[in-house]
Amino acid sequence: MSYSPFRHIGSVFWKRRPIQLTFFLTKRCNSKCSFCFYRAGRDIPEEHGTELSLGEIEKISASMGKLLWLAFSGGEIFLRDDIVEIAKVFYERNKPSIILFPTNGLLTDVIREKIETVLKHCRNSTVVVKLSLDGPENIHDFIRGGKGSFQKTMQTYESLRGLIDEFQNFELGINTVYCSANQDYMDAVIEFVGGLDRIKTHTVSLVRGKGLEEIDIERYRETIDTLAGNLRKRTSGIYRFRGGRLKAAQDILQRRLIYDTETQKKKLIDCYAGRLNLVLTETGELYPCESFSMRMGNVRDNEYDIEIIMESGQSHNIISSIKDNGCFCSHECYLMTNILFSMRMYPRLMREYFKLAVD
Repeated sequence: MSYSPFRHIGSVFWKRRPIQLTFFLTKRCNSKCSFCFYRAGRDIPEEHGTELSLGEIEKISASMGKLLWLAFSGGEIFLRDDIVEIAKVFYERNKPSIILFPTNGLLTDVIREKIETVLKHCRNSTVVVKLSLDGPENIHDFIRGGKGSFQKTMQTYESLRGLIDEFQNFELGINTVYCSANQDYMDAVIEFVGGLDRIKTHTVSLVRGKGLEEIDIERYRETIDTLAGNLRKRTSGIYRFRGGRLKAAQDILQRRLIYDTETQKKKLIDCYAGRLNLVLTETGELYPCESFSMRMGNVRDNEYDIEIIMESGQSHNIISSIKDNGCFCSHECYLMTNILFSMRMYPRLMREYFKLAVD
């Protein structure tokens, strides 16, 4: 029996515990993406420690409850040799409805082997692999900083697509980072991805940091309108998991909110960072979100107990500041939770829901 996302419906009313964890497994990477906000924006002193060990991660997992969404991040996550064991720890203890594995797709054999193992073990969770594809071959290779990156990613796609029929809990998708280097090629990217056999989802993530200043936001608007139109025409073929149509409606609303946020430059929706969402880094630092500007504490200094950190005065102050101040962002993962768990967003969400085609 799958772990239904609807188990967390109570969090619409009570924002008492985290149900979404973004875990940056490593800052190591085998790509050199110019837009990377993680390595470029975080100069971590050596004394802050090494990557969390599997034993340490087990303790952290034990301090948390059931999760809706577990998103691994990095760096390139498949450079962690123990990624399967890490996934198993959270699966057994926290029973996430969805486990996300974003990857640049360069380690074809490693990715195929480890994802197949995860699928066999974590049968009650939806396992989502998102391959990075940022443009036609020459553009993708330029953005990713390595000749042959496009072809390696396509090899990984070919290797993984055979698992879709074998595992009903497997979702294989593409993610494109929208940036100045590829904004003139988005129609071509969308058309190319639309022609890939067995690809169920295509997400477009707006670049972060200084890269935002270089994009044409109106071209981004055109891109998200195209994606919305595609979703409305063939929703039943996009997501296979329970609640997939609702998630598709949320995708459309989320991208429109990102556009509105960036054009209006203000907070347009309540943010549950630090309450429903948490971010954990490879060295044990805990943050409410990926801005990495509001440090809540380090698990190594707090008995590897997330709850101890969340109950600290520092965390309470951070959460209060998020509620009260005008901070805003266009980070997709957090807007997802903010939309799905905000009752005041439901009228807009339902309007998108009923626009979606049904077979």
